[in-house]
Amino acid sequence: MSDLEKIRDRFQRDRFATGAAGIVIDLAEPGKAVCSLTLEERHMNENNVPMGGAIFTLADFTCAIAANGHSEKKTVSQNASITFLAPAKGGKLIAEAFCLREGRTTALYTVDIRDELGTYVAHASVNSYIIQ
Repeated sequence: MSDLEKIRDRFQRDRFATGAAGIVIDLAEPGKAVCSLTLEERHMNENNVPMGGAIFTLADFTCAIAANGHSEKKTVSQNASITFLAPAKGGKLIAEAFCLREGRTTALYTVDIRDELGTYVAHASVNSYIIQ
């Protein structure tokens, strides 16, 4: 079983992100992750664009994979901020999370969300706490 398959198997326990929302882990490296979400009717708001909560869930989960996928430590979100930039035009959202800085007890991650057409949908910043 590859590292990616092990991480996917482990994070199936995050039932909201993987089960209810349908997020897929596409890449997991130390401090970096890419996850995707194929948009369905259940993800849309009244304006027929992806609901902010669905986009935020994708950002938060992708950050969790970047922080915890290859680590023995547990890292949890302490504070998160998201800026919605444009409605998605495509049928799939792709989130890329990167660790900007990891210290002894805190870390800072950035998450960029685009659709498969390249539309820059949202940007998130996540301050995390590292549990020793």
